[in-house]
Formats: sequence, C-alpha cells, structure tokens
Amino acid sequence: MKIINATLRKTPGLHTVMCEGEHISAITLQSAHVPPQAGDIDAQGQLLIAPFVEPHIHLDAALTAGQPEWNLSGTLFEGIERWAQRKETITHEDTKQRAHTTLRMLAEHGIQHVRTHVDVTDPTLAALRAMIEVREETRHLINLQIVAFPQEDIESYAGGRELMTLAVELGADVVGGIPHFENTREQGVSSIKFLMDLAERTGCLVDVHCDETDDPHSRFLEVLAEEARVRGMGSRVTASHTTAMGSYDNAYCSKLFRLLKASGINFVSCPTESIHLQGRFDTFPKRRGVTRVAELDRAGMNVCFGQDSIKDPWYPLGNGNILRVLDAGLHICHMMGFEDLARSLDLVTDNSARTLDLGERYGIAVGRPANMLVLDAESDYEAVRRQAKARVSIRGGKVLMTRVPERVEFS
Repeated sequence: MKIINATLRKTPGLHTVMCEGEHISAITLQSAHVPPQAGDIDAQGQLLIAPFVEPHIHLDAALTAGQPEWNLSGTLFEGIERWAQRKETITHEDTKQRAHTTLRMLAEHGIQHVRTHVDVTDPTLAALRAMIEVREETRHLINLQIVAFPQEDIESYAGGRELMTLAVELGADVVGGIPHFENTREQGVSSIKFLMDLAERTGCLVDVHCDETDDPHSRFLEVLAEEARVRGMGSRVTASHTTAMGSYDNAYCSKLFRLLKASGINFVSCPTESIHLQGRFDTFPKRRGVTRVAELDRAGMNVCFGQDSIKDPWYPLGNGNILRVLDAGLHICHMMGFEDLARSLDLVTDNSARTLDLGERYGIAVGRPANMLVLDAESDYEAVRRQAKARVSIRGGKVLMTRVPERVEFS
C-alpha cells in the first residue's frame, strides 16, 4: 500500500508513506505533487495522522439511557442509581450487542484504540465476561483495553477486593477505582493502596475515577499520585476526571502540581460529561466542574480528552465523534488561543496513546503498525474548526473504511 500527497502533523511538505504487510516501511518527502497510480491512496494534501484514541468510555452502560428510568436530576449519583437498576436486567448478549454497536460508531469516526471501564461490582462479573469476548471479536476494528472498574466501590462493597482480583485473573488489562465514592476517607485511601498493590503484582495499568465531585475537600488525587511516585509507576497510572481540582484553591494546587509532576501520572478529562454532571449543587454562579486541563498541559503533564458515555444514565447524548468532545473541551477549558488550536489533535491522539501506554504500537514512523487516517483537513486548526471527518481509515496496512464526502447543492 502507498499513500501519496500526505500532509503529516508538525512536518512541512507533502509525503509518501509506504506500507509492507501490517507495518510502515518507508516515509519520504516529495519534491512536488505526485499523480496517483492504480492502488495508491491519494491524500490530496490533507492530514495523514495516527488513529484517534478513546481513552475513557463505559461500553457496558452504553445505549441504556432511560432504561428503566431517565436520570432526571442530571447528577452523577442519580446516574449510579439508574445504572444499578439497569444492571439487574443485563444479559450476556445484551451487553455484547450494545458494545459492538458502540464500537462500530467509534470506528466510523476514525477511532482505533479504546479503553473501556467495565463495572465489576457484580458477583457474576457478567459484563466483564461479555466484554472480554467483545475484545477478541472486534480486533479487526479496534484495540480494546478493559478496566476492572468497581462502580459501587472496593472497600464499601461486599467482596469488592475479591471481585477486583478475579477480574484481573479473567483478563482485565487495567485496574480501576473510585475512592471518592467509598463510605469514608479511610476506605478511599485503603482502596487506592489495594488497587496499586494489585496492579504492581499483576503488571496491569491503573486508571482511577478520582475526585469526580465538586467537593474541594475530596483529595484522593494526592494519594494516588504519591503512591505512583514512590512505586515508580507514574507512566502506567491515569487519574480520570479529577473534577474537584476545579474547586481547589490556588495555594493547594500550587503544592499539588509539584507532586503531580514528580509522579508522572496521566490525566483524562471528559469535558462534555463533566460540565453536564458537575455544578448540580450550585445555584449561581455555577462551576464548570472540569479539571484544570490547560494548566496541567502547560505545566508539562500528559492530559487528554475522552467521551466517557454514549447515551447512558450519566449522559444522554453522544455519537462516537471524538472531535465533538475536543471542540467542547477547548471551549470549556479556555484553550481557544491559536497555539492551542494548532496542536489540538494531541489531546485525542498522541496524549491519549501515551495514557494507554501504546508506545511503539502507535504513531506514523517506520516500523510501526500501519494504522492511519486521512482526515478531511489540512491542519489541526482546520480539523477542529470544520469538525473534519475521517476520509480513509487504514488498519494493519489495509483500508478499513472510506467515507464519501458530502455534497451540498444550492438551487
């Protein structure tokens, strides 16, 4: 396979990218536009990028909004209650069918790497068992990482520790947690120490729903970061949401950022979900309820954007388009300066790949997997401004998906 007339991010000029088998074999700078020959993919001067990455979604809950009841208050906690109702009725095939449908939506938008959180506070681990099958069945579309996520706690849920351990034994790739939802602060701290021990013992990655609240006294992020620092595990640890950081005072954040940078942990913000769920206990002024994305980024820490939900008890919208979330996040987080816009795709590509610890399994470079997108735009700025679509999706050196551009005719 040969892709010609491609613009590569942060690299001047047009390029030809050659693929042999499932890997990139050569990248050359063109001296001029090259006419296409039979079998060539002509990027037509548009961006050729590594695939989009979805670093945070809940496939087991996707497409369940309103079943059996809608989350009328719009709060995180009513969402958990509504999910507990729906969880009583899930079946193996129901979970798989919804996951397959959602993953196809993601793939249609150029996403080829996904990290999904799967609720393991269920004595049967039904959703986890289904998702392990989905992971194998969708390898042609997507690389799927599974997080063992204790939605109803580790320490406060009967048998929580045992279920987390079993989930990893069954094949979960990532250990999760939700310390701010535990009954007491002591249990929250204990849950972090337990999950970090489990990850260190098994070699799993870590991704914790951390301080997803507007409470400025919820400070489990410092516990997670210190555990990561002293164990030397920072690059393998992710703090998701951390929305309480939006309510921390600046004096505390000054100290906290020193620790966060020393720890080397990653951050995922889900801006559309957070701005919907948080601030619900405020009258006016209402907090945005989103973590300090711009500040983390400018301090040199790795931060990325995720969708979190697609039509579930926590968030009633969503369509799989990660650029929609990027657009909203840039608005919400005051990242609309041209320098931010000009590299904005980092927040849904390279930074997300680093969070998933993809390493040399990701990126456009010789020897790496031939997984790429031709995006209907010439730059990051134009991609986010126009909400550009993936025109061609290439996976393993083969065309996975093509999109015919829309044509509008005025009479």
